[in-house]
Amino acid sequence: MRLLAPVLAHIAAHLAEPLPLDDLAAITGLSVWRFATVFRERVGMAPHRYVSLQRVRHAQALLRQGATLAGAASEAGFCDQSHLSRRFKRLCGMTPGQYQACQTNPPSSASHS
Repeated sequence: MRLLAPVLAHIAAHLAEPLPLDDLAAITGLSVWRFATVFRERVGMAPHRYVSLQRVRHAQALLRQGATLAGAASEAGFCDQSHLSRRFKRLCGMTPGQYQACQTNPPSSASHS
């Protein structure tokens, strides 16, 4: 994992920016194809999927802090709000708006009458 530590740190620090595979591979000194293989073997998913997951997690944190959907999308590195919504729903099973509503209005237990 030591080989990938600088790449993982770079991804975390630059989520809002484009993260082309060839730039990530260059950090390790590996070819793009070798980098993708090593990354998948050591992290358990392809680099693109990892970046998407990290961006969605960052968007979740922003939404918990009260960010707007558009603001969270932009800050987390998505090109627009609909891109965030598609990725978010695929990874979390709900839309960002539904997630944010759950955070601000947690389900209450049955009321005692």
